[in-house]
Amino acid sequence: MDATLHALGQILLRAVPTFFLVLLVHFYLKATFFRPMGKVLKERYAATEGARLLAEQSIEHAAVKTAEYEAALRQANSEVYESNEKLQKQLAEQQETELRAARQEAEKQVAAAKAELAKDVEAAKVNLGRETEMLANQITESILSRSAA
Repeated sequence: MDATLHALGQILLRAVPTFFLVLLVHFYLKATFFRPMGKVLKERYAATEGARLLAEQSIEHAAVKTAEYEAALRQANSEVYESNEKLQKQLAEQQETELRAARQEAEKQVAAAKAELAKDVEAAKVNLGRETEMLANQITESILSRSAA
């Protein structure tokens, strides 16, 4: 067993330089390869995460701008509808005013025409009365002149 322990000690003694060499390679690779690789991966993650955050922020900003635009559009539409309603009311009032004025003018013209027609009727009655008298006189003269003859 002593020989076995001695052989085991010899194997361990030969393995020490390999162990240190592996340890040295480990720290060397860690310093020259894994740290820069980790740094690059962190920077890459930060860049992609930053780009993702910027994209989310710009989407949120666009959503806010869209909401503002839609609100402004709704307000503009309501203002247009209100102005159209006011304009329609003004036009309706103007048409009603013009219609009243036209009716009053028509009533005045009808009244004037009735008055003139009444004058014409009165003049025709007077004229007819005179003509009736003249005709009656002519008929009477004609009858009397026939009887006297």
